[in-house]
Amino acid sequence: MRNSQNGLRSRSGISFAAAVLMVTMASAVIAADRPNIVFMLSDDQGWSGLSVPMHPDFAGSKGEIFRTPNLEKLASQGMRFSAAYAPAPVCSPTRSSLQTGKSPAQLHWTKAAPTEEGHKLIEPRIIKSLPASETTIAELLHDAGYATAHYGKWHISGGGPGAHGYDEHDGDTGNENAYQFHDPNPVDIFGMADRAAAFMEKNSKAGKPFFVQLSWNALHASENAMKATLAKYEHLNKGNNPKQATTAAITEDLDTGVGRVMDVIERLGLSKNTYVIYMSDNGAGGGKRAGLNGGKGSVWEGGIRVPLIVRGPGVKPGSWCHERVVGFDFFPTYCEWAGIPDKKLPAGMEGGSIASLLTHDGKGSVKRPREELVFHFPHYQNDDGPHSAIFIGDLKLIRFFEDDRVALFDISKDIREQNDLAKQMPRDAQRLNSRLTDYLKAVKAQYPTPNPNFDPSKPASPAKKGGKRGEKGKNQNAS
Repeated sequence: MRNSQNGLRSRSGISFAAAVLMVTMASAVIAADRPNIVFMLSDDQGWSGLSVPMHPDFAGSKGEIFRTPNLEKLASQGMRFSAAYAPAPVCSPTRSSLQTGKSPAQLHWTKAAPTEEGHKLIEPRIIKSLPASETTIAELLHDAGYATAHYGKWHISGGGPGAHGYDEHDGDTGNENAYQFHDPNPVDIFGMADRAAAFMEKNSKAGKPFFVQLSWNALHASENAMKATLAKYEHLNKGNNPKQATTAAITEDLDTGVGRVMDVIERLGLSKNTYVIYMSDNGAGGGKRAGLNGGKGSVWEGGIRVPLIVRGPGVKPGSWCHERVVGFDFFPTYCEWAGIPDKKLPAGMEGGSIASLLTHDGKGSVKRPREELVFHFPHYQNDDGPHSAIFIGDLKLIRFFEDDRVALFDISKDIREQNDLAKQMPRDAQRLNSRLTDYLKAVKAQYPTPNPNFDPSKPASPAKKGGKRGEKGKNQNAS
């Protein structure tokens, strides 16, 4: 009997061990099948803000003074998107959009800076806290078995990243986080890279897929750049443009931080199963050579077109994509990579997965719930006042709310938005304008309203300069 019992215990023990081994192996296979995701978001970095061209046929898509060798390397290993757009021309609305997969118009969060008074129109009151009712990408990935982390600038309140699905984070931070870090850790670039490295190493050893977002504080507090880097750009100050010199310096320091993150991924042997994504939270003009109209706080190309580079499994090195993509497309893209079924995606999501573009040499299209792509900025932050833009195909219409005037451009032929076609193509202008109205109504977007106390003889609070009715682009770096 004793031997029989021992035999039963032995057989039971073997079965249990085998079961544990099978579960462990299955978990490892699942983890290997699902890619890691490293998303890096720069702050106020324009389309031409890198030493990497963002368009193969447009010389102005590359910065003349910037040195970003690590991003050049990333581009050579992955895909560049020549027509990538931030969801908003300012930071916080973009950040909330990235977390939810919804447009700023739908979220009622369309501006970052305080609203202004004394204008012809009254700006709508906006939400400035990510609601708990919104389902974030981190929550979905966490529920799907991913380890999640957010480092750097959060700037959308709502209790901070920890209240919205992130296992590890730096807290409910904003722009102030940039100014407290100086050489040898300018604007916490290297501290963020180190924390991301530790997070990736820990989860790699545990065999767990991970999602980490590095919301770099740069280009804020550019004067905090490394002293050695600043010295490299001292010659730019001779033109009496110290901001240009510090921006170039912090851009290079940021590129060094990106390189550190890339090196860790390589050292851990994760390159073949990790997507690395780099983009900016809004445009920043483009300078004289780039010639993009407008800048931060405007829906001209200079305010919303941004650099975007993606490297990862199935992405052809050195490839290009010229399809129009927008930041909230990443929400469904991540879900597709993670194997999250469509039925779990939140209602009202507006993005479409770009996964097929990445694996088909940039060819194809993005299937969103709506054909049109809208950028709604019902605020004063530039000379245009409240205005919105809609894309349908290559046509882009901008509506100015103060006088209901519209401008129409064929972006495929006129990236600088210099040739207003509204009078030449009135039917197209009317069609896009009607579609813009329909969209804004469908998402219950907020509009500016007439100011009954408007007095044109009294100056309103100052607005930042931006693109205006076909004016050449101007660089915008305001907070």
